Amino acid sequence: MPFVNWLKRRLVVIAGLLTLAYLLLPNVIVTVFSFNRPKGRFNYQWQHFSTAAWKNPCGVADMCGSLSISLQIAVWATIGATVLGTMIAFALVRYRFRARGAINSLIFLPMAMPEVVMAASLLTLFLNMGAQLGFWTILIAHIMFCLSFVVTAVKARVMSMDPRLEEAARDLYAGPVQTFLRVTLPIAAPGIAAGALLSFALSFDDFIITNFNAGSTVTFPMFVWGSAQRGTPVQINVIGTAMFLIAVLFVLTSMLITNRRSNQRA
Repeated sequence: MPFVNWLKRRLVVIAGLLTLAYLLLPNVIVTVFSFNRPKGRFNYQWQHFSTAAWKNPCGVADMCGSLSISLQIAVWATIGATVLGTMIAFALVRYRFRARGAINSLIFLPMAMPEVVMAASLLTLFLNMGAQLGFWTILIAHIMFCLSFVVTAVKARVMSMDPRLEEAARDLYAGPVQTFLRVTLPIAAPGIAAGALLSFALSFDDFIITNFNAGSTVTFPMFVWGSAQRGTPVQINVIGTAMFLIAVLFVLTSMLITNRRSNQRA
């Protein structure tokens, strides 16, 4: 039958599109309800179309303050985890030392461990050290659990690198610094970028570990959770939609740059 043959040829594409639609459905709902004007406190039912929330995204008290704190923590956690994770990944791949196998195994513990357990452990550590809970304890905790993801992403990239390229650079009288900056770093850059993006997303979105170690500091996920107890402002949907659109724009820009470079090399 023609229809069955057509369906067989396009089954993978159809399945992929359905999966993508399923993944994007929550984002579509958030975007639609960012233009809603609810009658009560809760923004769960569609009432009237309105752009008032987009015109005044900081109309809810303390929301933009918590968003600023989350962005600051996410940026600094991304920088710290990316720098430390990249160095650890290179050390694990390029060098042989004692306990290397054990470290390779232990590096996956934060990824496998339940967040509640890690959050309680970090809280115990900070309290025993006499540290005051707040911005810095959140930052230290975020760097700690983001490290594993950066190491995994960068390590996979470094392991796939051809060492003959670096050897060729040294044969052409390039020094260690030149070789690293012009050969090693550009090749490892996609893995480093992937780890950094993953770190930023994980840090900005985290609630459990942050809630345990925040003290009186309120991040954006904590603000959303607290607001859900009293009502859900439309501005939360606005911020969520804006973050989603920025992420999509960033990915599309990266893809265009990568395709342009590939075409130039071809």
